[in-house]
Amino acid sequence: MFAAKPDLAMVLTSWTWAPLTDLAVPLGTLGYAWLAHRASPARSGNHHRWPVRRSVSWGLAMLALMLAGNSAVAVYSDVLFWVHMAQHLLLIMIAPILLVWAQPVRLVQTALPMVGVRLERLLARRPVRWATAPLTGLALYTALVVLTHLTGFQQVSATHGGVRAFELAAYLACGWLFFFPLLGGELGSWSLPYLLRFLVLALGMGADTLTGVALMLTSRPLAPAYAAAHPGWGPGALLDQEAAGAIMWFGGDLLMMILMIIVAVQWGRAGADQQGLGNWLEGARRRAVLGPQAAGFRPPPARATPRPTTVRSTLRSTLRSTLRSTLMRTSVPWTPTTRHSPPCTSSHRPHGPGPSTVR
Repeated sequence: MFAAKPDLAMVLTSWTWAPLTDLAVPLGTLGYAWLAHRASPARSGNHHRWPVRRSVSWGLAMLALMLAGNSAVAVYSDVLFWVHMAQHLLLIMIAPILLVWAQPVRLVQTALPMVGVRLERLLARRPVRWATAPLTGLALYTALVVLTHLTGFQQVSATHGGVRAFELAAYLACGWLFFFPLLGGELGSWSLPYLLRFLVLALGMGADTLTGVALMLTSRPLAPAYAAAHPGWGPGALLDQEAAGAIMWFGGDLLMMILMIIVAVQWGRAGADQQGLGNWLEGARRRAVLGPQAAGFRPPPARATPRPTTVRSTLRSTLRSTLRSTLMRTSVPWTPTTRHSPPCTSSHRPHGPGPSTVR
């Protein structure tokens, strides 16, 4: 099936149906609105309303998903490589960033406290912590960007609908895992110092730059199926591939640079304890070099082993308590009194010579 040459009216009115967005966007929007309503002070007892900027971020994320999955971007993503690259940026960068800023996990904790407790326990488990670790997200992001664009994967994806659906879902999930610990504020995210956030974003930008430059410099088309889908119009295979590389290079680096500027501004406004490598990395370094005691860790005190209870000890304690209670009942409180000297009478005259009388 060949695509017709699009004009402006066709670009603005083209629409397709996609299961990923047709169900997720309406249900997600209704669920987020209901949770935001439950998080109001009148219903949840909180002192503050759910921030409007979080709800706006969620709405923009849903709009980005609709543009990537239903609009003309989705219609022509199987025809033009550079359009698919724009769809890729929407799914792996713009939509995940907005989803992390919307903080849906924290909203669930605020609106549904009982569910929030279980969610906190789930996020605190070791497999989940490893899955949401910064290095895990960076490795997945780099591998997905490089392997799906610099190999023959795009040729397979452009000719098999199931592979393309898996690719789009993987972009969204991988982007969320990458930005989840870096943007901060979300429940369960890693408390990273701003220096590490800046460095991880810079490494992610390096993956985008490598992929974009490699696509622009490759002398053979990596996905000829794109050019075969629009015979008689549009750019050639190599020109289309170079345009896709330019979008990846400049578009991806621009979005990463904006995030790095935001992190740098937050870094400058942070307190002295969040400057440099931060307590997290410093504690890890001290534990690795000097042991757990050097990082301020104190093991819990060992519990004393209780002595076995015997008949003699029980009898001794019973007699001791009985004697103490008996003494307390029979004791008379002592009240201090004033001691008066008896009056001096004739029968009680002091001995010795009296005072001389002067006549």
